[in-house]
Amino acid sequence: MKEKPTETVRLDKWLWAARFYKTRALAREMIEGGKVHYNGQRSKPGKIVELDAMLTLRQGNDERTVRIIGITEQRRPASEAVNLYEETAESIEKREKNGPGAQNERPDHAAP
Repeated sequence: MKEKPTETVRLDKWLWAARFYKTRALAREMIEGGKVHYNGQRSKPGKIVELDAMLTLRQGNDERTVRIIGITEQRRPASEAVNLYEETAESIEKREKNGPGAQNERPDHAAP
């Protein structure tokens, strides 16, 4: 879904456009807080994203590892945003293993 062959997009803007975070400010906060790694390293919000780069990011208790397969700076509907990245099989397996009930298994959380 790359719109222009020479398009450059900042990491915080790409994360927002791909709908990982609700606002660019939140995306920037997560990057600066070390919750987002670009090709295995901490990065800055102004990092220019490239195709086939690997991102590891946290969303609450979930950790995702995705490969960038599309670049855009415009926020799209969720049905189109999923075409910007591809989640790795290991990441999907890990999230499914942890599952939605994993949060209730913490010792500091009382089940309802």
